[in-house]
Order: sequence, then C-alpha cells, then structure tokens
Amino acid sequence: MREDDFEVYLRNTNLSENTIASYKFAVKQYFGQFDTVTQKKLRDHKMWLIESYKPKTVNLRIRAINCYLDSIGKGEWKLQFVKVQQKAFLENVISEADYEYFKSCLKRDGELFWYFAVRFMAATGVRVSELIQIKAEHVQIGYMDLYSKGGKLRRIYIPKLLQEEALAWLEGRNQTSGFLFLNKQGRRITTRGVAGQLKVMALRYGIDPAVAYPHSFRHRFAKSFLERFNDLALLADLMGHESIETTRIYLRRTSTEQQAIVDRVVDW
Repeated sequence: MREDDFEVYLRNTNLSENTIASYKFAVKQYFGQFDTVTQKKLRDHKMWLIESYKPKTVNLRIRAINCYLDSIGKGEWKLQFVKVQQKAFLENVISEADYEYFKSCLKRDGELFWYFAVRFMAATGVRVSELIQIKAEHVQIGYMDLYSKGGKLRRIYIPKLLQEEALAWLEGRNQTSGFLFLNKQGRRITTRGVAGQLKVMALRYGIDPAVAYPHSFRHRFAKSFLERFNDLALLADLMGHESIETTRIYLRRTSTEQQAIVDRVVDW
C-alpha cells in the first residue's frame, strides 16, 4: 500500500481533514527517502526526524507512520515516540578515519562526482535535499543561502579548501553555471539516488554501509566541527537547527567511541 491507498484507508477513519493531510505528508516524506518499508529503514527515518525536527513534530510524524504501518498490517513494527531527552550516544555516524579513507578511495579511482558529494555533505553540513540544490554559482561565491518556510535565512558556507578544489573540478568539466549533481539524463539527481549509490560505493571499499547514508556525513560535519571549535550556538546556526537543544546531541560520543573509552579506562 502506498500514498493513494493510504488516503482511502484514512478516509474510512474518523480523522479530520487536517490530520489526514498531515499523515499523508509524513508518509510521502518517508517514501521520499526510502522505496520500501523495513524495520531498519524505519529506524533510520526516525533518526533523521529526531535530528531535523523538534520532539513534538517528530512524534506527530511517528504517529502518522504508525498509522500507515497499521494500514499495511505491520503494526508490530510501530515506532516508539521520542522523549525530550534523547539517547546518551549517537548511532551509525561515519568515523573521521572512515570518512578520510572513503574520500581518498573515491578520489584515487576518479569517482569525482561522488567524492565531491561526500565532501560537500561532510564539509558544509548540508542535508541531502540541500546538497542537490548546490550550483556552480554557489561554489564561485563560497556560500548558498536558503530560506525556511518562516522566511528565516540560513547561509551554508563552502570552506575555502573545498571551494578551490570544486572550482578546479568545475573548470575541468567546463561548467560555469547550473546544478553540480546531475544524473545520467542530465537532470538533478534525486535524494534516493544519492543514498543508494553511496551504499554501493561503501561496499566497494569495505566500509559498513550502515554508516554511509547521506545524513551520516552531516553528523560527521557536526562532530568534527565541535571537536575543533567548541561553539554549540554557532553550530546550531550552521546546521539550521531551530533549537540549540537539537544540536546538543553532538556533544555526545557515538556508541563505538563510548565502548572504546570504557575498554581503555575500566581496568578493575
């Protein structure tokens, strides 16, 4: 069952028009990222929701997803609602070492399209939906301005090292304008296309595909930024978070990092 069938299901319930519209949007948002429903994909989507929205909004989206799961007979897969207090650790974030290795393999093999896709996500903190909006003109001026629905401006800065490298890439492609990341048909690549190909590339180089999804590189940006410049308020602005509380998760270590510290420290 997909969106159209789900609407029929919803209209057989006693829900308001606003609720039906909200539930349809949440399910469409899920299928914008994934083409099938599995428990792992549901967990990944929930992690993305937590990182992108306030807890109240996350729970609204989860309620819609759970309703959809009921409609397809997968009620046992329902997601738990989030509490204001999040987990004490991050999950499935690519390590700095794996990021550097991935980057070097892509560059070595001439996979420059994917090298720069990974570089832009990890060096600017863009969401994958924002990545595919980057144009040559943005590289030339060194930033991209985005406006939220509320009219709030977010400026995504392109670091000088990345800018210089990307400009040389564009010169080699004789590109002076337009979107950077196009598919073979010359149209802007989809977010799903980016996610799928990153996993293919990760498997090629022996990297766990669980950490090679687009949002993982946004997490990498945040963690690496705080390790080098500990300003949470600035990071919240750079990430486009509405609340600094969302950004606080990056003060926490990944579960792998926590395990390594415990293994090293606990000798009693």
